[in-house]
Amino acid sequence: MTQILPPTTRIGHVHLKVANLDRAIAFYRDVVGFAVTQRLGDQAAFLGAGGYHHHIGLNTWDSLGGTPPAQGHTGLYHTAILFPDRASLGAAVGRVLAAGIALDGAADHGVSEAVYLRDPDGNGVELYRDRAPADWPRDADGALKMVNARLDVAALLAEGV
Repeated sequence: MTQILPPTTRIGHVHLKVANLDRAIAFYRDVVGFAVTQRLGDQAAFLGAGGYHHHIGLNTWDSLGGTPPAQGHTGLYHTAILFPDRASLGAAVGRVLAAGIALDGAADHGVSEAVYLRDPDGNGVELYRDRAPADWPRDADGALKMVNARLDVAALLAEGV
């Protein structure tokens, strides 16, 4: 299949329905580390990093006081938040654990290192960092060969800023 999109195309942001706006802001701001860039009263907020208008949108328009979606149904699997390096990922994981949030898992995929958890509304969140493409595992023909190996979370935390 031919690539139609320009190679610089990226997913710009995710917008989540949440039950409690203040609780969701506290998670994405205080635990993950995004800054609130705009708030629309008690109904919506936008959070970003590096001066970007928003990477995460949160709203209660159709979900105020709602419950997480039931297991076994379709929907968002997780939002993946890419960190620029291992130290900043380790620092974020440290904040997650300090906040008493359990990890659902942690994996070394060869191309990346990732930890998985849930936000206060039950949405899956992946915090990860990519390795340099030159370090990605490949087979004898040069094709990408991702793995699902154990990630040493303690070593990752030790590198946290």
